Amino acid sequence: MMGVDGPGDRYVVGVDYGTLSGRALVVRIGDGAELGTAVHEYRHGVIDSSLPGAAVPLPPDWALQDPEDYRDVLRHAVPAAVAAAGIDPARMIGIATDFTACTVLPTLADGTPLCEVPELRNRPHAWVKLWKHHAGQPQADRINALAHDRGEPWLGRYGGKISAEWQFAKGLQILDEDPEIYRRAARFVEAADWIVWQLCGAETRNICTAGYKGIRQDGRYPSREFLAALDPGFADFVAKLDGPLLPMGARAGALTAQAAAWTGLPAGIAVAAGNVDAHVTAASAQALAPGHLVAIMGTSTCHVVNGTELAEVPGMCGVVEGGLSPGAWGYEAGQSGVGDIFGWFVEHAAPAGAASHERLSELAAAQPVGAHGLIALDWWNGNRSLLVNHDLSGLVVGLTLATRPADVYRALLEATAYGTRMIIEAFVEAGVPVHELVVAGGLTGNRLLMQIYSDVTDRPLSLIGSAQGPALGSAIHAAVAAGAYPDVYAASAAMGRVDRDAYRPDPERARAYDALYAEYRSLHDHFGRGGNDVMSRLRAIRNAAVDRSAAQATTPLEVVA
Repeated sequence: MMGVDGPGDRYVVGVDYGTLSGRALVVRIGDGAELGTAVHEYRHGVIDSSLPGAAVPLPPDWALQDPEDYRDVLRHAVPAAVAAAGIDPARMIGIATDFTACTVLPTLADGTPLCEVPELRNRPHAWVKLWKHHAGQPQADRINALAHDRGEPWLGRYGGKISAEWQFAKGLQILDEDPEIYRRAARFVEAADWIVWQLCGAETRNICTAGYKGIRQDGRYPSREFLAALDPGFADFVAKLDGPLLPMGARAGALTAQAAAWTGLPAGIAVAAGNVDAHVTAASAQALAPGHLVAIMGTSTCHVVNGTELAEVPGMCGVVEGGLSPGAWGYEAGQSGVGDIFGWFVEHAAPAGAASHERLSELAAAQPVGAHGLIALDWWNGNRSLLVNHDLSGLVVGLTLATRPADVYRALLEATAYGTRMIIEAFVEAGVPVHELVVAGGLTGNRLLMQIYSDVTDRPLSLIGSAQGPALGSAIHAAVAAGAYPDVYAASAAMGRVDRDAYRPDPERARAYDALYAEYRSLHDHFGRGGNDVMSRLRAIRNAAVDRSAAQATTPLEVVA
């Protein structure tokens, strides 16, 4: 923690909602000093096997959460962070939150989650659908096919494909599989906006998630005619999404008495508009200027960069005017699995004695580039960009009897770097410059990984100067919402921090990686662009087998007299 408390200082709190936990960070508005932090683990974590208290298994590719876990972060992490900061809560002037996205939930008109309606609690579609809920891929395929057939003008703003992770695919899946839940859902709301609703008592929508996850472009959503062509019952979907729309850093309302009791903060302080974890991090990394691509690396990676002009980038997640900051076009891309892949290998594939990131990184760092003879495709959790296909799966080529765990581990690290290079090159080729890679998130401590990224992308790599990038970014936006700064640019300059050029590419290694990257691109295009759809076929075979097994498990046994 930094800084010395002064009698005139004022503070804000940023709350970062991740995949498994929520973190609160108390920040001094004058200089961004981080004075207290606390983490609260979600009681239910990721719900992907069965609903709490229910024995019926969830199908493959489901990922749900319990909204009560989000409220618990306010009850536990925020007061603990304020206590750790050792400040008088009366000197807090604002709170802001960020969330993983697209994480959405159906609610009643007053914001009550449908999973908290007693008679709906055992209905899977009543629960929060986490960002990595990928079971809506068939619905995403239908949306994309129809949009291409009709020549929908918004499709190019999303690289030519809508993701299964986003609002429309998840909403259409609810309609297809549980029409009653769809009908009961008066509102379908991003968790980023729902938690703000809980804090200030007013429903709002932020332009970030509305644009990137809700297909809102040029002031409107997809037309009623388009939605009705998907399914007549889907024609009213926009009515469930639409609401008061706020720009980044705007004040959504005042902290209610109920939320003040949860958090220990003063009632009436500013509550900022909702935001996305990756997008707020650009402000905390002082990377709002065009050309500074921020990679927020954790279980997955989100890439965001500001540009001065509108461009259509094939396979990107989206471009939204003001999506990162006012007056710029904010671009987003991403990788659905990064840290999750490394964690999978350590937990499930590495033998005893090598089953740690530290040991595997130490062994892998001793290798020259290419010495393991491997290429991997980083699709353990599908491909978000540039292929936008969550039916794709992982691949390792080159395994021999001489292959050792550190070889595979390094190949997986490199595969994610190749995926990031694909994204950077797509931006550059479309006219969106990328001069620098700025990395934030939990993976920045792996020096081998950071150097690999610098070498593979052949760009200088800077590190955010905070271990709590999203929470600090939210705090910056809270300061703007509270009126402490005129805009996010001024707040970022005063409160953000970055370690410029922490890693620089080695020319020899960069050239060696060029050859390996060419092989990655060849495999990427073969398995991801129609050369061989074996991954999708295997996914279909697996799902059918799981469905048969589940049906057999739930079929009552005949009683023989």
